[in-house]
Amino acid sequence: MLQNIRVVLVNTSHPGNIGGAARAMKNMGLSRLVLVEPRSFPHHEADARASGAGDILAAAQVVATLEDALVGCNLVLGTSARDRRIPWPLLDPRECGTKVIEEAGQGAEIALVFGREDSGLTNEELQRCHFHVHIPSDPQFSSLNLGAAVQVLSYEVRMAWLAAEGKPSKVEKFEATSPRSETLATMDELERLYEHLEQTLVDIEFLDPDKPRHLMARLRRLYGRSSVSRAEMNILRGILTETQKAARGELIKRKE
Repeated sequence: MLQNIRVVLVNTSHPGNIGGAARAMKNMGLSRLVLVEPRSFPHHEADARASGAGDILAAAQVVATLEDALVGCNLVLGTSARDRRIPWPLLDPRECGTKVIEEAGQGAEIALVFGREDSGLTNEELQRCHFHVHIPSDPQFSSLNLGAAVQVLSYEVRMAWLAAEGKPSKVEKFEATSPRSETLATMDELERLYEHLEQTLVDIEFLDPDKPRHLMARLRRLYGRSSVSRAEMNILRGILTETQKAARGELIKRKE
């Protein structure tokens, strides 16, 4: 189950924080680390802070974009310390751990995404996440070190995993009664759906590309919390294709 979970660090400034995150992961049994455009890696400070988790650093995948880091993921949870203009489905760390293990138990690929030390994740990056996770630290001193944030969520994931391992009948019952029996669409597949949806909305003049406002962000939130399966996604894309044909007048010509 834990092998289905990847920790994604976006544009990390200090290599020591990468090492600290790796150590936190290994403490809790997580091993898959993905680095999105780190400022400096590999680095001796990362090795020093890893303190026994050098194998995680050695196996870390370095990619250029968050989109690359999320290829194949069915569930993405992004950490956020601030309120955003558009409310998003929000979990606390304990709820996050439970959600991650429930989905991992059904074979889903999952990403826990952490942002930059100074500014976190951008709004665009957060819109690629199905859920936002907020660590309820003291408002008077709310800033968490990146390694500490990774430790908090990794711990909650492990606690949820231990609970599931100790009560296999509960997990089996969840799988048997779950309304979803189909494979979830991956994030890269959903990105293609969003691109198709946006172009279709432009084609039918529902979306003005010069004044998009927050339409696509709200639609991402809608589909993101719906756990779209691959079969459902194919149906949606088929509807979009036929809508585009209708907008071009192809369906009328075909009927004639």
